[in-house]
Amino acid sequence: MTIPPKDYLRTLGSIRDRCYQVYEKAQQGKLCYFDIDEKKFDGIVDHVEDLTHRRFSDIKTIPPHSRLRHLGETYQEWRSKQEPGIELARKMVDLVIVSVLVDAGAGQQWKYTTKDGKQIGRSEGLAIASVDMFLKGYFAGDDAMDHVDADGLSNVSVERMAAGFQVSDSNPMVGLEGRSQLLNKLATVIKNQSTYFPATADGVVRPGNLIDYLLKDDKDAKTVPIEKLWMAVMSLGGIWPARVEIEGVQLGDVWPCTCLGDESPENLVPFHKLSQWLTYSLIEVIESCLGITVEGVEQMTGLPEYRNGGLLVDHGLLTLKPEITQRGGGGVDGALPSFEGSDPAIVEWRALTVVYLDKIHKAMETRLGQKLKLAQVLESGTWTAGREIAAKLRPDTAGPPIIIQVMTTIIML
Repeated sequence: MTIPPKDYLRTLGSIRDRCYQVYEKAQQGKLCYFDIDEKKFDGIVDHVEDLTHRRFSDIKTIPPHSRLRHLGETYQEWRSKQEPGIELARKMVDLVIVSVLVDAGAGQQWKYTTKDGKQIGRSEGLAIASVDMFLKGYFAGDDAMDHVDADGLSNVSVERMAAGFQVSDSNPMVGLEGRSQLLNKLATVIKNQSTYFPATADGVVRPGNLIDYLLKDDKDAKTVPIEKLWMAVMSLGGIWPARVEIEGVQLGDVWPCTCLGDESPENLVPFHKLSQWLTYSLIEVIESCLGITVEGVEQMTGLPEYRNGGLLVDHGLLTLKPEITQRGGGGVDGALPSFEGSDPAIVEWRALTVVYLDKIHKAMETRLGQKLKLAQVLESGTWTAGREIAAKLRPDTAGPPIIIQVMTTIIML
């Protein structure tokens, strides 16, 4: 049976399928925006392998790439006070979903000052801020300190978020309004998606009630198929800014790619980066809190964002064609090329990133002589290696080699 494009492009399988179609064009010399130097690939694997050994003395202890890496202290504290089980899982899902949704580029200037006076930016700072706001009841309608609910999310405002993130003229944040809008939309979506986020007996609608959906048919289940979890994550599609749509269905993080031609939907490439980042994070919560194995995680892909993609560019594997660099304003007085997130050059870059993350994964298994999950390779090496080489080459900013312009709303990169 043929799956309609509006459904197919929202599946996990479509991501690899379309990204590898772009890679096939690369093999044929038909890319529109990048040149590839395969001789640089081994140097990338060398970097990732070296970093992995520096960070983990025992390869078997590498955790998966997930938001819990930035929420670990909070999770361990909660586990010390509450036995792993359904309610702890609900609570962690509440926190993870909110924390992931606010986890987009905050800009180079923004920093969050912690209780002990440390100033932390980027993803780590956003994570700490989200925990602090959670504990202050920012996302609960009744000022409860232990959950997130639809009423609380509806009450999120730009002003409250600015206060929670410590935003000021001297500490500006990119995308503050977009973050607030996402959380408002999350309230509406979970109220409308009662199959995946059923209300509790007292009528409270929580993101964490996703756990009840997963266990509805068998509260003692030992396995959950990835497709079941993915359906719930994709039911959140109504929160994303309106982009490409087919037959009235908003596709989310799906974009036309020039090298695949002019015909839609055949030229559309899905990434669902933030949805996959959320799914990776939820998998860890489900497995660690409930002792349940999520089956089929190999369908997930590497995350096509600027750290993983920047690793490929900074090592010289991928290079923008000269005329594309010029179009992006790069090369003049050392300026970096800059494009909107929807630019086809960025789409091509992201598609190639998905493919090469697979290749790095396989190369790492060969080098280390043991099986690894893709999420472990993302965590042990590629993401951090991307940040490490960026800091080495551009110490003033530690930013990516290609600038992705932030749109009026948060982009899913």
